Amino acid sequence: MPNVPDCKPEPTEKDDDLDDSHLDDIEEGAGCTEIWEHLAEKRNE
Repeated sequence: MPNVPDCKPEPTEKDDDLDDSHLDDIEEGAGCTEIWEHLAEKRNE
């Protein structure tokens, strides 16, 4: 297996400015489908 660097992105100043409150109700470890469904439900409200 080839050497693959560790992917551990560091938070940036831009990350602090992002409004991600629309993701507050999503459980830790949720997958793409759960996130998509959550956003679709919020859009319909």
